[in-house]
Amino acid sequence: MSDDLGQKNAKLVRKLVFIVLGMFGFGYALVPLYDVFCDITGLNGKTASEAATDVKYEVDLNRKITIEFVTSVNGVAPIEFRGEKNKLNIHPGQYYSVNFYAENKTDKKMTARAIPSVTPGLAAEYLKKTECFCFSEQTFEPHESKLMPVRFVIDPELPARYKTITLAYTFFDNTEKSVKK
Repeated sequence: MSDDLGQKNAKLVRKLVFIVLGMFGFGYALVPLYDVFCDITGLNGKTASEAATDVKYEVDLNRKITIEFVTSVNGVAPIEFRGEKNKLNIHPGQYYSVNFYAENKTDKKMTARAIPSVTPGLAAEYLKKTECFCFSEQTFEPHESKLMPVRFVIDPELPARYKTITLAYTFFDNTEKSVKK
């Protein structure tokens, strides 16, 4: 009888170990699956992490789109961050530049990175940035401030239902990560 109970316990332990390994594997696979899901559906508003090539578009002067700029700092990162403009009325196909201001508020060297997102998410593929401070980490000396440009264009193929696009940047303090490299 104790052998029968021991076999049942061993079988249960194997099942539980299999379930735990399956849960770990599923959790590990979620990040790439989520990225594929976002790519397919256009959700999450991810923008390209590299500069777009400069393409000559035909400017649509009959259409205006409002692009809003939203800035934030993750957590309690000791950095001031803002855009020079809150919004811009633009024509699809025309290139525009806007500057963002960031300042290290500490007495220490700091490394930070801005992560962009676009709302509505499906509009992200039509926002083409040829220059952006978000393409790389930014290093700031103590109390250093920087004016950082973004040059972009909205592809004229953007569906007409989009009248307003929000480009948001969140600045993250990556100083600890940079020190460990």
